[in-house]
Amino acid sequence: MANEEDDPVVQEIEVYLAKSLAEKLYLFQYPVRPASMTYDDIPHLSAKIKPKQQKVELEMAIDTLNPNYCRSKGEQIALNVDGACADETSTYSSKLMDKQTFCSSQTTSNTSRYAAALYRQGELHLTPLHGILQLRPSFSYLDKADAKHREREAANEGDSSQDEAEEDVKQITVRFSRPESEQARQRRVQSYEFLQKKHAEEPWVHLHYYGLRDSRSEHERQYLLCQGSSGAENTELVKSPSEYLMMLMPPSQEEEKDKPVAPSNVLSMAQLRTLPLADQIKILMKNVKVMPFANLMSLLGPSVDSVAVLRGIQKVAMLVQGNWVVKSDILYPKDSSSPHSGVPAEVLCRGRDFVMWKFTQSRWVVRKEVAAVTKLCTEDVKDFLEHMAVVRINKGWEFILPYDGEFIKKHPDVVQRQHMLWTGIQAKLEKVYNLVKEAMPKKPDGQSGPVGLVSGDQRVQVAKRQAQQNHALLERELQRRKEQLQASAVLPGVRIKEEPMSEEGEDEEEREAEDEEPMDTSPGSGLHGGLANGLPAGRAAGGDSFNGHPPSGSAGSPVARELRAFVQATFQKQFVLTLSELKRLFNLHLASLPPGHMLFSGISDRMLQDTVLAAGCKQILVPFPPQTAASPDEQKVFALWESGDISDQHRQVLLEIFSKNYRVRRNMIQARLTQECGEDLSKQEVDKVLKDCCVSYGGMWYLKGTVQS
Repeated sequence: MANEEDDPVVQEIEVYLAKSLAEKLYLFQYPVRPASMTYDDIPHLSAKIKPKQQKVELEMAIDTLNPNYCRSKGEQIALNVDGACADETSTYSSKLMDKQTFCSSQTTSNTSRYAAALYRQGELHLTPLHGILQLRPSFSYLDKADAKHREREAANEGDSSQDEAEEDVKQITVRFSRPESEQARQRRVQSYEFLQKKHAEEPWVHLHYYGLRDSRSEHERQYLLCQGSSGAENTELVKSPSEYLMMLMPPSQEEEKDKPVAPSNVLSMAQLRTLPLADQIKILMKNVKVMPFANLMSLLGPSVDSVAVLRGIQKVAMLVQGNWVVKSDILYPKDSSSPHSGVPAEVLCRGRDFVMWKFTQSRWVVRKEVAAVTKLCTEDVKDFLEHMAVVRINKGWEFILPYDGEFIKKHPDVVQRQHMLWTGIQAKLEKVYNLVKEAMPKKPDGQSGPVGLVSGDQRVQVAKRQAQQNHALLERELQRRKEQLQASAVLPGVRIKEEPMSEEGEDEEEREAEDEEPMDTSPGSGLHGGLANGLPAGRAAGGDSFNGHPPSGSAGSPVARELRAFVQATFQKQFVLTLSELKRLFNLHLASLPPGHMLFSGISDRMLQDTVLAAGCKQILVPFPPQTAASPDEQKVFALWESGDISDQHRQVLLEIFSKNYRVRRNMIQARLTQECGEDLSKQEVDKVLKDCCVSYGGMWYLKGTVQS
């Protein structure tokens, strides 16, 4: 009460709400100019507006006689924009930059809390604002000058590119439009391109500008006053003090429906940092396409954990030359297609993966070579290359960023996982595109490093390291042979199965060991005659030791248990796998494991095969044709012999068939199944067995992984 007595009410002012201009009144915010000059003093040459978008363009004259105006600069700008010849389409007809365009942008999407006030004769008249627009200079004339400059350069130089020149005869892809589904139509209507097109189609409404002292302005200004001073027309202001304050300062409410639909690349950094870390990384990579890890960390902020970023980046990007390139399925999601040729997303992803893989091999890629392999149109291939490379005349396309050796040295575990992923992708691409197998780079990261000269001292150091490694291998080999001789002396007549210490010559020694193994003549070998277990029946079934010694890798060790769990889980899903496909799946499994996992200790091909055989699987000696192009790893076929379901017997008969035949017709398979199983199998049962173990190609059935297209 004391404060109210010290601050008495001096005057009460009547407040009126004028609505005559409520839907037409805009507030324009101009750039700051000297106080001695107002925008009303500057001639407005033209004005136009798009009402739905609340977009305004004003063209204002520049005082070329002002002593602060640089006439030579104005003439140069006009010459760059319009050229030497002036015509009706010229921007500056006076050959001098004598005008400037201002374009508007919305400062806020909610103007309900703002009003224009006019105080007159002791009364305050409020008119709600329909929009608040900030006017900024438009530099579109610079774009026009750049376009003219490029045209002149193209005319002078011509098309000197040899690798990137287009042929006179172009391949034309014809597409027939399909009926558009409701879901596809909704996606199209909500897309950024559709909204941009819709905004561009809205016609401009040309306006007349009237100055501050013009009689028409005086007339329109009268509408800022409430037309009737009676309380009947101002019932909205006849409210209690609390309701009145609520109208002036409503509570802040964010309504999603009021937010404009915009693409992710216009998201501000402040809005971006409110999202989860995984979404931040995905949005940044989707828009930037290629980024070094250091740049990504600087964008995310210093408080973000680099380990969490490393974990997140591997979900949305692949490592190429030490830099991160966004994955293809992020740019081309499922059920999408090419805007140029209509090719489905799966084919686009495969083609872009091929381009990324080529850049792991070399700094340079030739577009024609990519198009010849992927069979995609020129526009699609050019899109792939523009994501991650720049064109160089007479050379081709060069990867856009330099090799990041610092990241490679700092994160060897991440580099190793990425190398395994690229190995799997390479195998898939070779199979799809029928490529001649190329050796991956010698570098463990799978990335091509910068080319440099090796000095003599460096060569000496490399030779010393290799000699030390060879010496250690020879020492271990000698120790192994001594233990072998001691075991032979203790157990005469018992042959210890040898396993090579290194992976070199592994396939040759394995074949020799299989040839020396005694033949299985047990009574239960009726269906086993064409199957090479590689292990005696007791070991294959129960996992017992061989000659009193545990199998390779020590079955009781954590590494062996982990490897066996992977093998069992894989064959429960696939049933039949070649060694090549199994190694690819194992590499993908390793890539999904955290750094430092026990399986990174090193698993040889022999250890993997022994684990497969010890897990209840058997090797099927498929009689490949003599002219086969299959590699040795692709000719080693393993199958799960017993899975514990009712189809085990049917699968065993099927595998026996393929141990003597490379390809078989369905009627022969069904007849053999009926003969061996002693029952008339239904079509569903036969289909299940074929689906588990075989693939159909050209009317014939092959074991999985053995068909050669």
